[in-house]
Amino acid sequence: MHVAGLLTLEQQMGNKIEKPKGIVRRDKPEHMPNRIAFRNISDIDATKLPTVLPKRQCFLRVLRLDRTKDYLQMEEEFIARQALQMTRKGTTARKREEKRVVENLRGKAMTLARIMELFEDEKHAVVTVEGLKMEWYIPILSIVDKDLLCVNALVLVRIDRSRVLPAAVVGVLDDTKMNTVALSYKVEKAPKNTFEDIGGYEAQIQELKESVELPLTHPEYYEEMGISAPKGVILYGEPGTGKTLLAKAIANSTKARFIRATGADFVKKEPGEGAKLVRSLFKLARESAPCIVFLDEIDAVGTKRFDSTSRGQTKMIDEAGMSRMFEASVKSRGQCLSYSISWMVSMLAEMSRIDSLDPALIRSGRIDRKIEFTKPDDKTKQKIYSIHTSAMSIAKDVTYENTLGKQKTLSGAEIKAGCLEKKG
Repeated sequence: MHVAGLLTLEQQMGNKIEKPKGIVRRDKPEHMPNRIAFRNISDIDATKLPTVLPKRQCFLRVLRLDRTKDYLQMEEEFIARQALQMTRKGTTARKREEKRVVENLRGKAMTLARIMELFEDEKHAVVTVEGLKMEWYIPILSIVDKDLLCVNALVLVRIDRSRVLPAAVVGVLDDTKMNTVALSYKVEKAPKNTFEDIGGYEAQIQELKESVELPLTHPEYYEEMGISAPKGVILYGEPGTGKTLLAKAIANSTKARFIRATGADFVKKEPGEGAKLVRSLFKLARESAPCIVFLDEIDAVGTKRFDSTSRGQTKMIDEAGMSRMFEASVKSRGQCLSYSISWMVSMLAEMSRIDSLDPALIRSGRIDRKIEFTKPDDKTKQKIYSIHTSAMSIAKDVTYENTLGKQKTLSGAEIKAGCLEKKG
């Protein structure tokens, strides 16, 4: 300290003296760097629990163990929150990117259109823009839900700005199910109804088995004999006599799907729409094969033709459209017998009065079997009554004779309703 003070004083006075040997002058003190030793912690050491002292069993050890447990729970919750946040960020970014790609494909200029014709590859369609009468053949983008595509579906169409024309189908509206008939066909698996649920009608059951069940289950029989199977079957008779029930029983015995449609589904004002719906119906039938197509109330569209023009436009599925309906069924059956491919379609039609149908629709070659269902006789009524009351708890004195035997003109449906009414 004395030498340092002397040197400083001499310098202030302006005198130059030699520095003492062995003394190093430092203008600024140099501090030692803070050396922190980092320990490499392996994955095994990181997963180990910290050592808790004291090791003997005491209350202090219990408190420290509880505190360690709290720290571990906090660490676990923190890691879970971080992982969830990272997942959300990744999902949000991915959704944002997918949405951007879809918006670029759709474009900003879109309009509504109807699918008039859908091709089998489901990659192209013929559409008509709402308010215009022209039709355009345009592609269907891969982003469109193919399950919702059908004839008469309401779709979104991208507009080409340069030519102001429809360019491609870019979407299907969810409310299309309420506006199209093609999606109203109810495809069911094999119904649970069996022939045991039907009282009487042995002759009708046997004839229906020969004309519908055998062609579906054993088509080779007809091929060996060199004859063609019946092209179509029509069930006619008064309401409630079991026509629909028997059709479901046939579908159950053949393990075939059951597609039911009504004649009112094909009633359209515009000519040609009914025929397109018929094609979509049988396309659905081929995709669901083996199946039975049951057309209920077919007299709504196949009545006799008149010379008068007062019939109006309410029944405009023309006879050509009905002919295509039967020809589609014939073609399906013919391909099954000729080429033995896996899908088979059988068609059943039901109505109350066969005399009101046009003879051109029920001629041989289109409808080969006509099965009549009459009101049941007394023996058949008792069988139907026994079937519906077999699962009911009824008194011994309650019989068919003292409940429903006095009514002579009962149908099967009325007997079932009477059994339920008596039970209630």
